[in-house]
Amino acid sequence: MSAVPAAPRPASADQQVPGSPAADGASPAGILPRVPPPPRSSWRVVPARMLAMCLVELQKLRHDRTELYTRAVQPALWLLIFGETFTRIRAIPTGDVPYLDFLAPGIIAQSAMFIAIFYGIMIIWERDSGVLTKLLVTPTPRSALVIGKAVAAGVKAVIQAVVVILIAAALGVSLTWNPLKLTGVALVVVLGSAFFACLSMSIAGIVLTRDRLMGIGQAITMPLFFGSNALYPVAVMPGWLQAVSRANPLSYEVDALRGLLLGTPAHLGLDLAVLVFADVLGIVAASALMGRLAR
Repeated sequence: MSAVPAAPRPASADQQVPGSPAADGASPAGILPRVPPPPRSSWRVVPARMLAMCLVELQKLRHDRTELYTRAVQPALWLLIFGETFTRIRAIPTGDVPYLDFLAPGIIAQSAMFIAIFYGIMIIWERDSGVLTKLLVTPTPRSALVIGKAVAAGVKAVIQAVVVILIAAALGVSLTWNPLKLTGVALVVVLGSAFFACLSMSIAGIVLTRDRLMGIGQAITMPLFFGSNALYPVAVMPGWLQAVSRANPLSYEVDALRGLLLGTPAHLGLDLAVLVFADVLGIVAASALMGRLAR
C-alpha cells in the first residue's frame, strides 16, 4: 500500500512567506496585529489630552447655554447701577477716565473669576460619579487634566467677557476695537481664569466635599474682588490694602485689561509675567492634590 502524502503544515509565526502581509508586520482582515502600534511620544500625547479635556468641558456648555445668560445678569447690574451711580457722584477719583470706563475692565475680570473659582465643584462631582477615577487611571498626565479644565474655564470666561464688553459699549464706554488688543484681552482673561480654576481645584483636593468648597469659594471671592484695583485705584487704598492688592493676581489682570481696552498706563510685561507665574504654581498645586480626590 502506498503511503498517503502528509498534509502541508501551516507556516508558523516565525516562518512566514517573505513579502506577505504577516511577514511585514501587517495582519489579514479580521485578525489583530502581532505587533502593537508604537506609542506616541509624550510631547504629542500631552497636548492631545489637554485639547480633549478642554473639548469635553466645552461640550457641557454647548448642551446647556443657560449658564451664559444667567452669569451676564450680575455684570450688567454692576455696570448699570454701581457704575452709573458712582459716575454721577464722582466719589472715586479716576483722573480723566470716567468711572464707568474705569470700572468696565474690573467687571470683566470679576465675572471671569466668578466662573473659574467654583470649578473645583465639577471636579468633586466627577469624583462622586466615578468619572475622575477613570480619568486618573488612564495614561493622561494629571497636569494635562488640570490644564485642559483650566483652559476650558478660560474659554468660558472669554465668552463672558464678550458679553460684558458689548454691555459696556452699549452704555457708552470708550473701548478699543483693535483686533490685536482684543486678542491680548482674550489672552489675559484666559490666564487669569486659569489661575482661579487651578486655585479652586487645589482647594477641592484639600476639602474633598462640595459644601466645604462652596463655603470657601464664597468666603474668598469678595475679598479677592474688593482687595484688588477693580473698583478703585490703588492710590486711594489704605497702606495694608495696597499690600494685599499687590499680592492679588486679580489686580494684575485688571491692570492689563485697562491698558489694553482703555489705553491707560499699564505694566503689561509685569502683568503677564505675574499671571503666567501664578498659572504655573496653580497647575503644580492642583496636579499634586488631584490624587487625594480619587482615594
